[in-house]
Amino acid sequence: MAHLHIIGICGTAMAGLAALAQESGWQVTGSDQEVYPPMSLFLQQRAIQVYEGFRPQNLTPRPDLVLVGNAISRGNPELEQVLQQAIPCQSGAEWLHQHVLIGRHPVVVTGTHGKTTTSSLIAWLLEYAGWQPGFLIGGIPENFGLGARFPASSWVVIEGDEYDTAFFDKRPKFHHYWPRTLLLHNLEFDHADIYADLEAIRQQFRLLLRLVPGSGLVLVNDEDAEMVQLVQDAASHQAIYGQVVHYGLSRRLPFAAEMQQQDGRCWTLWRDGQEVGQVTWSLLGRHNVLNGVAAAAVALSHGMDAATVCAGMQQFKGVARRLQLSASGNDIQVYDDFAHHPTAIATTLAGLRARVGTERIWVLLEPRSNTMRRRVHQERLVEAFSHADQLLLARPSARGLSADQLLDVEAIIAARNDQRPGTAQVIDDAQQAVQILQRQAQPGDHIVVMSNGGFGGIHQLLRDQLLT
Repeated sequence: MAHLHIIGICGTAMAGLAALAQESGWQVTGSDQEVYPPMSLFLQQRAIQVYEGFRPQNLTPRPDLVLVGNAISRGNPELEQVLQQAIPCQSGAEWLHQHVLIGRHPVVVTGTHGKTTTSSLIAWLLEYAGWQPGFLIGGIPENFGLGARFPASSWVVIEGDEYDTAFFDKRPKFHHYWPRTLLLHNLEFDHADIYADLEAIRQQFRLLLRLVPGSGLVLVNDEDAEMVQLVQDAASHQAIYGQVVHYGLSRRLPFAAEMQQQDGRCWTLWRDGQEVGQVTWSLLGRHNVLNGVAAAAVALSHGMDAATVCAGMQQFKGVARRLQLSASGNDIQVYDDFAHHPTAIATTLAGLRARVGTERIWVLLEPRSNTMRRRVHQERLVEAFSHADQLLLARPSARGLSADQLLDVEAIIAARNDQRPGTAQVIDDAQQAVQILQRQAQPGDHIVVMSNGGFGGIHQLLRDQLLT
């Protein structure tokens, strides 16, 4: 049995690749320095050995192949050992293309927001219809309980990340996926650590469009002006070959959704101006309705009947860490959410507000991603929290950023308190947040923890010190 070792295995994509490799017959090991749920549990459940910390001895016995995560850079002692010993290595995206995607039908979901939920929806609809898809998703869809599965058919659903591939390959990961069905969901500036501006990201999407074959399908969110313009420009330059189909919230579109409830829990699906079914589900918000119609557009375009699509939607359980109810007690609800961009924060809170009415919403935000720690979205963050009654904003870790590059949390809190006095404060750590909540939280409150990391184990702290 060939031995595959993954440096940086606890990233969502790399953990998924570990599962795919294991299913296809590899012996898999890996290492990382930050091991936390849900990926740590995902790997533990699959009995994949994970070494804590990066050390040369993790490569003993010598693996046949090493995959290098995109967060790994030169100077990492384990990577240096790989190069010194000339152990074969490649990126995860390259491995995926060679060992999973060639000869199959990749459905690639792209966009700044909604990729994980939309990918999960598509994979679930294909599964519900009996099409036996494989998938690689940057999260854990609750219907599957895992973020990756080797395909038993030609269908593979991939969350198409525009982040770079590896220290030796600065192309976006999605350039390795060669989509036959490409979903263009939305586009905003993100990943400020690798892209200078929005135009730099647009260029990568233009190149991605060139990979879709003439028999392929490009689905475009008509609600997103950036994506619409991107496709129009590509068409005018004859740089797009697949069939282009639009979806959104207007009945004039080939695929459309019409919200029947303000909180998004009930909506009608339309195709070519004709009502084809109604969906009632547990997901909240306008953004999730758009995720739903995007997934429906993929399924219907490839021949799935509308009744199966609508029934499958209603059986969808959501994705871990996407406004997921983490715990409750003393009539207080705690949610775990991955949102780390002003638009995602705003739409998530708007959906929850529509659901809970006038009940109080607390937001605890850890600015942890490479973009959120910077000032690139400084001016937008105050408005993003408009649906929050109380805001606790953690100080970001500098991690190589200068003071003038780092997010100015004091300025955000000051601006918020100018608008709504006494409703926001800076916190130093998770324990301080819990202490504030112990004093001020009330029955009926909703606490939304927003972080793309573990936030100091705050969910367990809240269970132990607030909800019991």
